[in-house]
Amino acid sequence: MRMSWTWIACGVALAAANVCLAPTADARPNYNKEFWEAYPALLKAHADTKCDACHGKEKKVRNDYGKAFGEALGGEKEKDVEKIKAAIKTAESKASSVEGKTFGDLIKDDKLPGKAP
Repeated sequence: MRMSWTWIACGVALAAANVCLAPTADARPNYNKEFWEAYPALLKAHADTKCDACHGKEKKVRNDYGKAFGEALGGEKEKDVEKIKAAIKTAESKASSVEGKTFGDLIKDDKLPGKAP
């Protein structure tokens, strides 16, 4: 009987540790939501795209547009929708990796603004 309680206690402790130590998602859903709301035509052209506007295949690494947006935002984990919208507009005017074009120019051409790193 004592052995089964020990196994139960170990199982509970292991489950609790698993929950507490599990990696957390670091996504910024408001950034993604506000970006696609700002550019509905771009969303129609790239409906299968989720985070590719700011990231490449590696979600921890931002592309050139994601970096410009981050600089315009001024800080991480911003939740103020108006600041997010302002940063999206500011990033539009920044030079993209395509010579002679801003991110806004690429968006108007129905192209994703960021180039994968």
